[in-house]
Amino acid sequence: MPRSVNVVAARKRRKKLLSATRGNFGPRGNVWTVAKNTYEKGLGYAYRDRRTKKRNFRSLWIVRINAACHENNVSYSAFMGKLNDGGFQLNRKALADLAMNEPQAFAEIVKKVMSA
Repeated sequence: MPRSVNVVAARKRRKKLLSATRGNFGPRGNVWTVAKNTYEKGLGYAYRDRRTKKRNFRSLWIVRINAACHENNVSYSAFMGKLNDGGFQLNRKALADLAMNEPQAFAEIVKKVMSA
């Protein structure tokens, strides 16, 4: 009795992976075994970099807040210390946005935090 192979499902699975690796150079985009390795490596990078992105954005926010604090003659650490001790509910993302787009509003926040 001949062996039954589900070619339809196998082809669908291969096409799905090969379409995901389109655009890669040479055999990385069209040779099954190489493309499979590329795809799996890419999934690992995607998982890792979803976490790295959060780290990078937090670092960017801190740099922006620090620059805005120094424009208002306050150090970043002093500002954040007073902000936390004063019970203000502003996170770094919101503060960095204010520092970049609304410098006057950020200056008012700095005055209020440092006087509290």
